[in-house]
Order: sequence, then structure tokens, then C-alpha cells
Amino acid sequence: MSEIDVATLSARVVLTAPHGRLAAILALATGGFAIGTGEFAIMGLLPAVAKNLHTTVPSAGWLISAYAGGVVVGAPLFAVLAARLSRRSVLIGLMLLYAVFNILTGLSHRYDMVLLFRFLAGLPHGAFFGIGALVAASMVERRERTRAVGQMMLGLTTATIIGAPLAAWCGAFIDWHLSYYMVGLIALLCVAGLLWALPPIPAQTGASPLTELGALGRVQVWLALGTSAVGFGGLFAVYSYITPALMHRTHMSAAVVPLVLSVMGLGMAAGNTVGAWLVDRAPKRAVIGLLIWDTIVLLLFVPALPFAWAATADAFLIGCGVALAPALQTRLMDVAGDAQSLAASLNHSAFNTANGLGAALAGIAISAGYGWSSPGWVGALLALGGLLVFLLALFLERKHPIEVPA
Repeated sequence: MSEIDVATLSARVVLTAPHGRLAAILALATGGFAIGTGEFAIMGLLPAVAKNLHTTVPSAGWLISAYAGGVVVGAPLFAVLAARLSRRSVLIGLMLLYAVFNILTGLSHRYDMVLLFRFLAGLPHGAFFGIGALVAASMVERRERTRAVGQMMLGLTTATIIGAPLAAWCGAFIDWHLSYYMVGLIALLCVAGLLWALPPIPAQTGASPLTELGALGRVQVWLALGTSAVGFGGLFAVYSYITPALMHRTHMSAAVVPLVLSVMGLGMAAGNTVGAWLVDRAPKRAVIGLLIWDTIVLLLFVPALPFAWAATADAFLIGCGVALAPALQTRLMDVAGDAQSLAASLNHSAFNTANGLGAALAGIAISAGYGWSSPGWVGALLALGGLLVFLLALFLERKHPIEVPA
């Protein structure tokens, strides 16, 4: 098959995969499953990792922030450096790096080494999702692009239903190191799928590191990233510490906690699907409504936590907040102009800034003695902060309308 010039997407020429669009999106989603399992596994593994590495649970929580820091650094770095490379080759290279660093995490037995490899494992995360989202969107008509991105992101949400709970179970009953060997294997399976399912995809015509960096000069890009970084922090504030919170406050056993994580994952899958549908119809109102939803359900975590059934139900509702992901990804595509790769990748830097911010602030609240329910208060305030940032973006947009790229 001859190479397809992605720049022709401005005329909405749809990219054709050699084995069909669904096979290509499935390959991308497998990468999302690997990344989702690698990212979220640590939330269920915190007690086991803390015990094995001879540290406290809040200190082990910095492993979450280290990974998030890797995403924040790696997403713009890889997007800029790879601006002139084939998107297919970049995706394959990023997933190979992800496999290697997760396997090295599994081989580590010292806190400082685990911290280092968690940071390195985060480096390919954002660029893979950002460039993968652009490829997925290029395979469908414009009106269906958010749905295509949502289908790719189903790999990530499926990881919260199956991958992360399975990793938590391994940590509780076998060895947490095994979880990261599993992530590495899934990443290698993704590499095989990408080699088979994706067509050759050259870089966008005229793309360069300087062009990509142009996104950083757009106020609306920063406000969209701010909405993600602050607003999504609420979900991660609770998710980061939900395992020890359930074990301490509801006295739930280590065998039952993975089931609650699966329920939360089901909420994420539902939110991802419904969110994509809502955004294709009313993108701005969807973002506002979802941030209000997040504020309410995160507040409910405080009174729900002492009761296993209530905490489980609220975990599902909190998980639905992932509906923001396709909404904000599409928003960035609209405001980024000709710097699509960097903007799409920066969205995942913002998500993981939220991950690190939520985990860090919730950990500080717990260490300060505010209790295991305090992540609910922290999360609600972050969701409300994200709403205020987005409302500011809409206010400025009325004065300076955005020219949405074709």
C-alpha cells in the first residue's frame, strides 16, 4: 500500500488501514490497555508495594507522581522530536520503550530504582495516546472523530476493569513485581498488532519541531490543558488512595478491593462511551456538565466511605467522570491549529499532571491527619477548579472566536 499523506486530512480524506479500521483501532486500544494497566496498577498495589519496599503508603504514593511526572515531560518531548517521523514508526517505538521500562520496574527491588523506572515508564505514555488519537480520528469522517478516539481509549478504560484489578490481586496474593512483567508483555503484543494493522503513515506535510511548539503560544491551548490538569485531579485524588481507604474505613479485605476497582473501571468504560456521544453533539455543555457531575460525586465519597455498598456505588459514579477524556481531547484538536501532535500529546501531560496533583494533595491531606475520606474533599475542590478554568476559556472565546481547523 502506498503511503498516505496525513496532510490531506484537511480535505477529510479518510485514512485506510490494510486490515480495516477496527483492526487498526484494536491495535491502538491494546496499547491503551497496556498503558492503563501500567498506570493504574499502582493504585491497587500501594499497600503491597509499601510493605515490600519498607516504606509508608503515602510515601509509596509518590510512585504515582513519579509516573505522572514522566508523562508530563515525555509527551511534549517525543511529540516535538518526532514531528517529522512516520506516525506508525513513532507509535511502535513508543510502545517498545513502554515494554522495556515496565519490565525493568518489575525487576527492581529498591524504592529509588522503582521510582526511577516509574518515571521512565511514563515518558512514552502521552505521545502514544496523543499521536494514536490523531491516527484514530483520521480513519473516520469528522462528525465521528470523537467516537473513534473514544474507541481507542476503551483500551485504557478496559484496563481499569480487568488489568488494574488483576494487578492488585497479584500484588495481594502473589508478588507485585509480576504485575509489571504482565504490562511489558501486553505492550509487546501491541507492537505486533501495530506492525500488522497500521498502514505507513508519514508525518504531516510541513510538520517540524518549531511548528509543533507553536501550540504553546495559544492561550486556549493552555486553558484546555488547565481544565484537564485541575479538573481531572479530582478523580485521581480518590482513585490513588481508594485501596487503603477501603481497607481501613470499611475493613474490606484485600481479596474484595479488586472487585471495587473493577466496578470503578466499569464506570470509566460507561463514561468514556457516553462522553464521546455527548461531545459529538454538544461539546462545551458536555464539559461543563461533566465537571459539575464530578464535583458532586467526589463530595459523596466522604459520607459513603464507611459503608462498603455506598463506597462501591460512588466508585462507579466517580469512574464515569472519565467521560471528560474524549471531550477535552477533542477540544485540544480544535484549538491547536497546525500543532496537532504536540497538543494531542500535551493533553495526556495534563491528565497526568492531574494524576500527580491529585495523588500528592490527597496524600498530604491524609498525612496531615484529615483521614482516609479527605481525598473526597480534595477531589471535589479540584473538579470545581477545573470548571472555573473552562468557564474562563469560554468567556475569552466569546471575545476572540476560535478558527477550528478542518
